[in-house]
Amino acid sequence: MKRPFFIVLLLGLLFSLQPLWACDLCSIYSSNHATAQSGQGFYLGAAEQYSPFGTLQQDGHKVPNPTGQYMNSSISQMFLGYNVNSRVGVQLTVPVIYRTFRRPVGNAIQQGSVGGFGDSSIVAKVNALQKLSEDFNFNWGFVGGIKLPTGSSSRLREELFETEDEGGEESGVHGHDLTLGSGSFDGIVGSNLNLRWHRFLFSGDVQYAIRSRGSFGYRFANDLHWNAAMGGYLLLNHTLTLALQGQTAGETKGLDNLNGVPSTDTGITSVYLGPRVLFTYKEHLSFTAAGDIPILQNNTALQTVPDYRVRSAVTWAF
Repeated sequence: MKRPFFIVLLLGLLFSLQPLWACDLCSIYSSNHATAQSGQGFYLGAAEQYSPFGTLQQDGHKVPNPTGQYMNSSISQMFLGYNVNSRVGVQLTVPVIYRTFRRPVGNAIQQGSVGGFGDSSIVAKVNALQKLSEDFNFNWGFVGGIKLPTGSSSRLREELFETEDEGGEESGVHGHDLTLGSGSFDGIVGSNLNLRWHRFLFSGDVQYAIRSRGSFGYRFANDLHWNAAMGGYLLLNHTLTLALQGQTAGETKGLDNLNGVPSTDTGITSVYLGPRVLFTYKEHLSFTAAGDIPILQNNTALQTVPDYRVRSAVTWAF
């Protein structure tokens, strides 16, 4: 789904870059979420997202799932970053993906798993506006970078031969769901906003992926992810912070295409609600954990959709 770049910039006034929690092929974790990354030097960490896709939907409506088809997705991200100063930094993210699945193939049931490295990304971060004080912190920044085709895209080969088998149940788990990579170089742009006033805390993000054609002539649709969270600090001092937020997150994505022919079972617009906990220790350690419950999942054709999402991340700044 194509959107002009000015929309991304406009939304950037309202949101801030988070881990790209939802986008399997271009997800990025930014430690800016917990610490505002006002320091200088290296940081590293890991992030995890687990999503069970156990609900079968046809055009946004839940339908029976007699064969019990599902896909469980685990995405572990390792990241290394360097802040040149309080305003400019770069980050490398390498995901490791593991998925188990069960799906009908004709009159048979296929169960299996896929795993390995996903598509890596390199992004630059710029804090355009920044104000840090004892009672008030404000940070508004932008990111831009590229996703590299480091993950195996062999599962996309299925898209060349996918047909509806007469006499068997249609599958909601496809090659584009199971693939570890896209085989394409993709652009990433986004913006971030973090605000603290005394114990009040607001954060948000927007991230837009600009896709190109990859392996086997398959092109994933451009997609937009956003997140906004509001809450407060339960504990706030120079050594420790502990915050609790309520958050909403969402994604909108159009139809992928194979050699210019739309893939009708790939579009989705989703909205999630859930809590998030943030913890920091001095200027070195930050930890965040969150849970998401879907309140809207408007998908196209037949797809398995997430029942919930669980996310966590830890960062150590040197």
